[in-house]
Amino acid sequence: MTSNGICIDSVLGPISLASRLVDGEEQLCGLTFAVSAVNGVATPLLQAAERQLFEYLDGRRRVFDVPLVLEGSPFQVAVWQALHAIRYGESRSYGEIAAAVGNPLAARAVGNACGGNPLAIIVPCHRIVANGGKIGGFSAGLDIKRRLLALESIKVK
Repeated sequence: MTSNGICIDSVLGPISLASRLVDGEEQLCGLTFAVSAVNGVATPLLQAAERQLFEYLDGRRRVFDVPLVLEGSPFQVAVWQALHAIRYGESRSYGEIAAAVGNPLAARAVGNACGGNPLAIIVPCHRIVANGGKIGGFSAGLDIKRRLLALESIKVK
């Protein structure tokens, strides 16, 4: 697999986008809140991901439609797929996601999978809250999580 990546400036700070060729097709494999060491080529896929991200942050997009590749353990991939199914403006608890992936006692492991989510925002781990509607953690920090939740009008305690 060949990797490519770019770094963009956003209202949330620097964001790195990464893609890989999988079976000859470029797919998005990373969206992280950090400056990437990779200075790649802004391919049509990365440009589309950037445009869709800005549309989302401007409140004009609710669903991303760029091709994704999720790489992790079977449990992580199951969690990320469950996160990806959460609609804009909705939230779930760690326990609800654990139950959805067939392991209702794995709420803490769901939190770890959320922390390792390689496609933040697009695979919306920010929509996961602790029991009782408390904010819970976020790998990019609670300030960014609060901003994303506010953008989607998701109430937290």
